[in-house]
Amino acid sequence: MKAIVRETYRSPDGLELKEIDKPVVGDDDVLVRVHAAGVDQGVWHLVTGLPYLLRIVGFGLRRPKTRVPGLDVAGRVEAVGRNVSRFQPGDEVFGTCSGSYAEYACARQDKFAPKPANVTFEQAAAVPSSAFAALQGLRRSAQVQAGQKVLVIGAGGGVGTFAVQLAKEFGANVTGVCSTKKTDLVRSIGADDVIDYTREDFADGPRRYDLILDTAGGRSLAHLRRALDPRGSLVIVGSEGGGRWVQGVDRALRAAMLSLFVSQKLRMLVSTENQEDLQLLGKLIEAGKLTPIVDRTYSLSEVPKAIQYLRAGHACGKVVITV
Repeated sequence: MKAIVRETYRSPDGLELKEIDKPVVGDDDVLVRVHAAGVDQGVWHLVTGLPYLLRIVGFGLRRPKTRVPGLDVAGRVEAVGRNVSRFQPGDEVFGTCSGSYAEYACARQDKFAPKPANVTFEQAAAVPSSAFAALQGLRRSAQVQAGQKVLVIGAGGGVGTFAVQLAKEFGANVTGVCSTKKTDLVRSIGADDVIDYTREDFADGPRRYDLILDTAGGRSLAHLRRALDPRGSLVIVGSEGGGRWVQGVDRALRAAMLSLFVSQKLRMLVSTENQEDLQLLGKLIEAGKLTPIVDRTYSLSEVPKAIQYLRAGHACGKVVITV
């Protein structure tokens, strides 16, 4: 079986196709024939081993502990373990696993949910990691309420497109911040207002927001706080700037410390995979209330190109690998 195997931390170009054994199905596991796999910033961090702090906390110091990258997946069930009761061979599923950039992937049954019938495998694979971050940033970290004013920074990206739609579903008034080429997309998915950051600074002017969801990761805390209500909440979802050791994590840590001394709630989001949220997302998609936005797809042999495209910041929505 062919899979993407990492041979170096230095660059996504170190990825190459190799033959590996098909995953062994445990008693509680589901083996999936992969049709599509999502690309997110976490894949780049895993492949490059950056920031270095991640190596210390579990990625592996000199070589990655997990040889096949990829987390988000959609496909058909190939086989199930003897304790599995939720799925059977032939079922279409989506969810998360370790090593989705391969022809087959395996995980516990609670990592998967039935794929919504009204979306493609590519759309389903775009959902888990990014939609988990959007959902948990809005509900768990900030307890978003109907009628609140929500600002989504990076509204045209992977997490941002889900955040705009979910915030609208929860009854908020949503403003999206994005580049010029993404403004039409952000309006089309329900944003009440759109700010083109190349032409306008969202922190200028009198408007203040009850919740700011920062998925883009480069702005200073002082800049973000200028646009936040005195008792509002800032949730930092992405922090991609900074040096090779901490790469933006320092900004989130400073936010947590500062939050102890100000009336505003400043938080860093660490999203988690869980069955309850995965099922909720599936139901919202089936009901037509949440639409995964896929910018473009790449083949399994083009994973380095897919990662580079994502890192360049050009993607409108998600990038997906087809297998």
